[in-house]
Amino acid sequence: MEEESRDKRTEESSTSSLEVINAIKTISEEKTDKLLAEGEKAIPTVYISTTELHMRQSQIIQITTGSKELDKLLKGGIETGCITELFGEFKTGKSELCYTLAVTCQLPITQGGAEGKCLYIDTDGTFRPERLLAVAKRYNLSGKDVLDNVAYARAYNTDDQYQLLITASAMAAGSNYALIIVDNSTSLYRTNYSGRGKYSSRKMDLARFLCILHRLADELGVGIVITNGVVGQIGGAATFSTDSQKPIGDCIMAHTSSTRLYLRKGRGKERICKIYSSPRLAEEEAIFTITAEGIGDFKEE
Repeated sequence: MEEESRDKRTEESSTSSLEVINAIKTISEEKTDKLLAEGEKAIPTVYISTTELHMRQSQIIQITTGSKELDKLLKGGIETGCITELFGEFKTGKSELCYTLAVTCQLPITQGGAEGKCLYIDTDGTFRPERLLAVAKRYNLSGKDVLDNVAYARAYNTDDQYQLLITASAMAAGSNYALIIVDNSTSLYRTNYSGRGKYSSRKMDLARFLCILHRLADELGVGIVITNGVVGQIGGAATFSTDSQKPIGDCIMAHTSSTRLYLRKGRGKERICKIYSSPRLAEEEAIFTITAEGIGDFKEE
């Protein structure tokens, strides 16, 4: 009886997922099957002991950001096995931090790396390989090897973004990938779903994309770094806030990202990183800068 009940719940759950995904007309039947297959692989089917959970979490690696002050703020660097969101205005260092991490994740663990490759999904068309070469030179790494270890893909719409994530999950499961970067995670959802009438669809599709990312981090232990922009707060929220800006898709992103970092401009070349929310880090700030060789520590001139 209990077996029948469990099978029935599983069947209902699968049917429900299928109906929801099929409702999105831009996703073909073949892609729907792939989405479901990846989802089923990612959903744990049994309980695990907290001893095993503790063991898994003890294997988390911190990837250096290139800045000692920033690493200190993050208690070692960007964590694998979870999602880190970087949000802020244009030219606050979001993409530069992504470039640096795409290289430093390849370093030996003893040097602040994760000894793995990187998957990079670019939604704005702003990716520049020469920035990776500059960071590689800083760490005395072979430029060719560094570029070979970063798998790049450009997404032109939200359907591309889904498909690339499905491909990324297969690649990450079959090879030594330590980091997945999505720069920018929300921009295509804002352009493809513009207008008030599409707000609900945009919210649902973004949530689904983030859910898949969360499962990848959980099940494969890879680090996930996503970038995001900001919008101005209006109404009562802005009145009682010391900052008039908030991350795009704030409510949805808050439920998915483990650590959220707010990047903003300081004086001159100063950039400031604030822990916006995190289950393990205090709400503190650190100053860093953008150099010709990636992210580094700010020095008074």
